[in-house]
Amino acid sequence: MEDLSEVLRKLATRDSSEDNPYRDAEPDREDDGCSRCRGRGWFTADVPVGDPAFGQVVTCGCQGDRVAQERQARLLRYSNLASMKRFTFSTLTPEGRGPDSGVRRRFQAAYEAAVAYADRAEGFLVLVGPHGAGKTHLAAAIGNRLISQGQVVFFSHVPDLLDHLRSSFSPSSEVVYSDLFDQVKAAPLLILDGIGSSNPSPWAQEKLRQVINHRFNMEMPTVVTCTGSLRDVDPYVASRMMAEGHSRVIELGDPAVGRGRLGAIEPEMLRRMTFEKFDVRGNSPNADQRGSLEGAYLAAKSFAAAPDGWLALLGDTGVGKTHLAVAIANEQMKNGRTVFFVLVSDLLDYLRFTYSPESTVTYDRLLDDVKNTPLLLLDDLGREHSTAWAVEKLYQIISHRYNSRLHTIITAVGDFADRKDPVASRVKDPSLCQLIHIDAPDYRDSGRHSPRRHARGPGTGLSSVTPQGGGRQ
Repeated sequence: MEDLSEVLRKLATRDSSEDNPYRDAEPDREDDGCSRCRGRGWFTADVPVGDPAFGQVVTCGCQGDRVAQERQARLLRYSNLASMKRFTFSTLTPEGRGPDSGVRRRFQAAYEAAVAYADRAEGFLVLVGPHGAGKTHLAAAIGNRLISQGQVVFFSHVPDLLDHLRSSFSPSSEVVYSDLFDQVKAAPLLILDGIGSSNPSPWAQEKLRQVINHRFNMEMPTVVTCTGSLRDVDPYVASRMMAEGHSRVIELGDPAVGRGRLGAIEPEMLRRMTFEKFDVRGNSPNADQRGSLEGAYLAAKSFAAAPDGWLALLGDTGVGKTHLAVAIANEQMKNGRTVFFVLVSDLLDYLRFTYSPESTVTYDRLLDDVKNTPLLLLDDLGREHSTAWAVEKLYQIISHRYNSRLHTIITAVGDFADRKDPVASRVKDPSLCQLIHIDAPDYRDSGRHSPRRHARGPGTGLSSVTPQGGGRQ
């Protein structure tokens, strides 16, 4: 690898054709090349003795394109982006090609942030997401944009970089370790692709710490991509990558992919369970039941527009609790917000499975995801098999989110009024949770007359139904 100082020296070679006052504006061409330089690519200025330009060798204007092309070739060769020069902003769809609107919105935000960073590279830009989310393409597009502007960039996949550093200790290595390490630390723009994609040894971890800490302290532009979660990254490195005022962290892709899809809402559910498709006319309800459906609909719409505290939707099976919860998720995901939706019994099964050697997700990681996700939808709370272990896990999740005031939606069959356990106590707190009781016939009961399911919201008149609690944070 060419030394960075040598690369910079070569890149600084002056193309005198741009500022030579003696060059022809449009030099004539002859069969053997340019009429001024005769195909040599240089000439001496035809000026009197004593003129400042007398005797100077000047690069001919006809060589401008060649010099620019050679300069960019050197930049690409140094940057390690030569094989990725097709990764540009023009070869990307700004809104991405994700499976749902939430993923596409996150990608568009990342795309816009990357373009802005390429225009003004300052601090750290950290792109986080699962494999295939487009992180590397965006990072390479930043590098290629800056190279096209004549700037020096160094791109490296982190595991490859660590391998190169190790190999530099070999007696047969053509690169001295200290030279390579200094090149990485001193690159005008450094792109590190794939932090967290491997388990580094203590030595490798120390090298990453030195690089990141040096660039953080010197406020040098750095782009980092991370697969999975920053919680999997060495805390020392992650603290600098997430430093407020110095770093911008952008999440893209589907966060549920890294969890084996746990927490994701099936596309068919997102398609069917919207506010537009929630029929408040129900399944032949009486007036009070119709009012109950309308009240639940309005409460869910209000929460979707401006989440505040917790929302608990209570009622018998088939009254529309899950539909309204998913409709809220739909609206939040359209705004680019991460939502974790899970059936409580499935969540407990997944937590148990993390103890298996076959699990690719650790118990601590999954539990931490559920406890700290920005918006959690716990579906069918209370129907799970309540072993002592299950009760303890649910208490840990509910208690953490209660103390942290994290937005949470709960659906449950029945009522919490007679429950005295610690979980029910927090759900019933009117200062945090709004309890909505839905008293209506089962939509799925084909034995009753069921009206046509048009996309229709509530009418103007509501029956006398008042949500319990209704408190806010």
